[in-house]
Amino acid sequence: MNKSDKAAMDVNDWRKRIDELDAKLVELLNERSRFVAEIGRLKRKTKQPIYQPEREREILERVQALNRGPLRNEALKRLFERILDEARALEQEASGEKDS
Repeated sequence: MNKSDKAAMDVNDWRKRIDELDAKLVELLNERSRFVAEIGRLKRKTKQPIYQPEREREILERVQALNRGPLRNEALKRLFERILDEARALEQEASGEKDS
């Protein structure tokens, strides 16, 4: 998108683009969640703990290293901490550690 295209967009145009991105984010988060559930089942079979703080630390470091803004690293870290919290809960459910 070039500068003149951006200048011609109004609030509703930007909101439409955000809505499209939100739909993609939902799709990607659900795809990630399907992978997480598979990991939970594998952890049950191999008797691995659900909570692996070193892996979570690696994820947080990696996403911050990938960040090119304008989102600040601290904001990105908070978002991913929430994603990881929900992933851990899903892993527990998939592994049978927690009843639904």
